[in-house]
Amino acid sequence: MSEQTKVSNAFFTFMKEAPEHSKAWMNVVKELDSSSALDSKTEELAYIAVLAATRLESGLSFHVKHAKKLGATREEIISSVLIGLPAVGNIVIQALPIALDAYDA
Repeated sequence: MSEQTKVSNAFFTFMKEAPEHSKAWMNVVKELDSSSALDSKTEELAYIAVLAATRLESGLSFHVKHAKKLGATREEIISSVLIGLPAVGNIVIQALPIALDAYDA
């Protein structure tokens, strides 16, 4: 599988066209991951919730697949997408088909 199929086209372009920026960004991400008190699966599920609530759907497939590899169930993915429903309303349901397509792939 190529790098481009693992991440969104936007992120692939970022890595390809701005390698120093993307390297710096990934270093920050790694530092944040190492400072989290959450286990990896819980962190991924929380991140999926944030992506759905903020309509950042381009990274959703990547993070759903990663959560699945970490042991997340289909029901946990659905709950992660929908947990923001009371706070942000039905905008999160737009992420549901994307998340489930990624999980079921």
